[in-house]
Amino acid sequence: MEQEKNHRRLPRWMKMQMPKGESYSRVKNTVKKHNLNTICTSGNCPNIGDCWNRGTATFMILGEICTRSCKFCGVKTGKPLPVDWDEPNRISESVKLMNIKHCVITSVDRDDLEDGGSTLWADTIKQIKAINPTTTIEALIPDFDNVKENIEKVIESKPEVISHNLETVERLTPNIRSRAKYQTSLKVIKQIAESGLVAKSGIMLGLGETEEEILKTMDDLLEVGCKVMTIGQYIAPTKDHMTVKEYVKPEIFEEYHKIGIEKGFEFVESSPLVRSSYKAENHAITSGR
Repeated sequence: MEQEKNHRRLPRWMKMQMPKGESYSRVKNTVKKHNLNTICTSGNCPNIGDCWNRGTATFMILGEICTRSCKFCGVKTGKPLPVDWDEPNRISESVKLMNIKHCVITSVDRDDLEDGGSTLWADTIKQIKAINPTTTIEALIPDFDNVKENIEKVIESKPEVISHNLETVERLTPNIRSRAKYQTSLKVIKQIAESGLVAKSGIMLGLGETEEEILKTMDDLLEVGCKVMTIGQYIAPTKDHMTVKEYVKPEIFEEYHKIGIEKGFEFVESSPLVRSSYKAENHAITSGR
């Protein structure tokens, strides 16, 4: 599969539509009113209108400041503020107000905390479930430095899906991710899969990876029990971040979708505008959980 050369301008298939709709407006107003952090807005997600109108939203807990400085990510880096222990209550109440059918929770890395933030993670999921018993949940977790008891706290809170992204292929990982390691992430995903929960992961294309490396990444994920994979186009948040090497054509993404399904994934979301939580509700509902 031949991939085209890098372009300075976004190609036509990367153009984003302005979000609109009644559900979108309701969610937007609630997020602003309750001072909530969503990766939908902070990450400038291209699917924000689509997801919010379908009753899906992604909340970012443990603040807006990350202790890591990955070269692909637009989240602020520095010294985080103290943990807000009322955050689980605010989010669970907001999920109810927003009538969210499927909730994705993610967070910054909190290497400054002894438990990596896992206690607040578990509290958030439990409170959402207590107040919103019909809402399904995906936890998009950091690696917690592969401290098993911290990962287990999230597992024991019983979200329908737990996701942890590899982000890129093994060769590029040291250049892209500031602290996380490829093999460490695979161990995290394996622990999730062995718990019986649905394990999910994702990568970005356009960072200089090869087709062979992408296929090997698929095999590595399947080997540790990953059931769902997302594949999207990397877009540099600013000129100071990792440069886009190429914009991969939609038909190439479609080919990876077919290959992934043939290899054995239950779901493969593969498209230029796909992000980690894209169509996430399908992965929870149809996975039998």
